[in-house]
Amino acid sequence: MTDRDRPGVVAPPPIIYALGFAAGLLIEARFPHPVLPLPWARLLAMVFFVVGLLGIAAVAAFHRAGTSPNPYKATSQLVTSGIYRLTRNPMYVGFTFFYLAAACWKNSLWPFLFLPIVLLVMLYGVILKEERYLERKFGDEYRAYRQRVRRWL
Repeated sequence: MTDRDRPGVVAPPPIIYALGFAAGLLIEARFPHPVLPLPWARLLAMVFFVVGLLGIAAVAAFHRAGTSPNPYKATSQLVTSGIYRLTRNPMYVGFTFFYLAAACWKNSLWPFLFLPIVLLVMLYGVILKEERYLERKFGDEYRAYRQRVRRWL
């Protein structure tokens, strides 16, 4: 495996999400700012958590296809079935909903304010790099897939 046989992402996606959330919690510790009445925040957290479980279906699809979801390993198979028919990035959609669930559960404004930064880092530091890699590796098959399936939802 060569460096060219990897997307070259800036960091593992779970770390990117965790750092954004942790930054929000650090500010929350000094400047608490609830967003919603607690019962509503908890209910919304549970809804976001359930939607976030889509990411688990994405990991399972990778395993069924015999390829790794680890962005530091070469991809051996383009996964386009199951949840991947609806979004090209269901794992990242799942991470985003888990992030939203945790922010609601904590009922803090600050993690919400860091989410756009997290999503920009994901777009430029992970997703665009992965897309270039997949296009190099799978060519027309990936380009056709990209044309029929949206990046997010």
